[in-house]
Amino acid sequence: MAIPGNSGDPVWWSILALLWRILTGRWFMLFATTLIMSVASPMFGLYSAEIKSSLGYDQTTLNLLSFFKDLGSNAGILSSVINEFAPPWVGLSIGAVLNFSGYFVIWLSVSKKIPTPRVWHMCVCICIASNSQSFINVVAVVTCVKNFGGHTAVVSGLLTGFAGLSGAIITQLYHALACGHDSKYLVFLLIAGLPAAVSLALSPTVRIIKVVPDGNEVKVFNRFLYVSLGLATSLMVITLLQNKLSFTRTDQFVISATVVVVMLLLLPITVAVKEELNLLNMLLLFLATICGVGGTITAIDNLGEIGTSFGYPTSSITTYVSLVSTWNYLGRVASGFLSEHFVIKCKFSRPLMLTIILVLSSIAHFLVAFNVPHGLYVASVIIGFCLGAQWPLLSAIISELFGLKNYAILYNFASLASPVGSYLLKVRVTGYLYDTEANKQLRASGRGLEQFNSCHGVECFRLAFIIIALVTLFGAVVSLLLAVRTMKFYKEDICVKSRREEAAPPATMGADVA
Repeated sequence: MAIPGNSGDPVWWSILALLWRILTGRWFMLFATTLIMSVASPMFGLYSAEIKSSLGYDQTTLNLLSFFKDLGSNAGILSSVINEFAPPWVGLSIGAVLNFSGYFVIWLSVSKKIPTPRVWHMCVCICIASNSQSFINVVAVVTCVKNFGGHTAVVSGLLTGFAGLSGAIITQLYHALACGHDSKYLVFLLIAGLPAAVSLALSPTVRIIKVVPDGNEVKVFNRFLYVSLGLATSLMVITLLQNKLSFTRTDQFVISATVVVVMLLLLPITVAVKEELNLLNMLLLFLATICGVGGTITAIDNLGEIGTSFGYPTSSITTYVSLVSTWNYLGRVASGFLSEHFVIKCKFSRPLMLTIILVLSSIAHFLVAFNVPHGLYVASVIIGFCLGAQWPLLSAIISELFGLKNYAILYNFASLASPVGSYLLKVRVTGYLYDTEANKQLRASGRGLEQFNSCHGVECFRLAFIIIALVTLFGAVVSLLLAVRTMKFYKEDICVKSRREEAAPPATMGADVA
């Protein structure tokens, strides 16, 4: 069976493996538990009036029902015992079944789908339904505390905070679903189905994950906290507006407000993805590679047409191709060996080297754009060297910034930048502009169809390579930003580690061999 992310696998398989890494990471697990907790604790006041009116209860009976609801939600001994001996998904599944079965029977009762049950039947149903909260709460909090050891108060405070918002969240969802409909019993279907569905859907991602703490947990918890504060503030403002102000289109406002709530509820996923992939750095590297590799590949693949359009003889064009190949080799070798030397000896980061390579590439593109005399010779050398130099740098940067654990996956993912940049710059820019100029020349000269799409002159590639040069410069700016972000890492981690390895005493090495 092929291992996801191997260099021989299809690129799409590497993307699936990268997605799998996100879904099985502890930060996505934390995001999943916040969603589960956000819908796990419906407020009794949301549906108590419907029970009272539909079943004809007096206040004492209603309060008795409320007592059994409290009893069920706080009777957590069984859920704790099961959580000690079973994986988290078992507790979440039991909680989902209890929640749905209890509230679904209540919905059948109040909507008169079944004969009116006795009071003690209703007490048992609501006790069973509310007991699901103990299963869900225990699994979510205990699992997260184990995964983020040393931050018990922060984790429990964050998750129970989302649970505290669940009443307002479910209420807002109910208002949106019930807009313009006589659906007073819809709330029971909502609180029966939504918590159960969310718990079952996300239960595979909630599990114990053994990792070494990286010291960055508090910052990430703070980001989750900021999202929850924004969610709480929005819910409060929306609630006040819906009840105190009159709107000519109340339904539209409720639905729009609910969309905002759902978006804020899903916003922590960006935090989770960022922490799993170091996405601010990975995206910068991916974007710089699109600009750099895409431009150089476009230049190389169009070298024959460029030489023909500029009036160079066939022998010169073959020379350019040979120069590109030779300097491509030299670029790869020089990039691999010299970058290692400069990182260790001069504390010169590889992203900064990539920036220099991209600036050099843009110069070659400008030489092509303006057809500088003998500039195609120089451009062939520069473009070949720069294309070759980018790949060892890309490989080393990925391994240094993201580690070797998922190196094949990340490297293949970054390699997608090459076809993306090639398509955008070669097909959508260069090919389109070349054909446009060729058609213009055809109409102006009245040549026959045999000359169709044949273009001559500097104008055939001028605008395209000006665009490519500017895009490559933009990639250099992006790479420079990555260099600034990783400057401390390269100075303190890479160089210190390398110097320590160099300073290892010969006696130790001899002892190891012996």
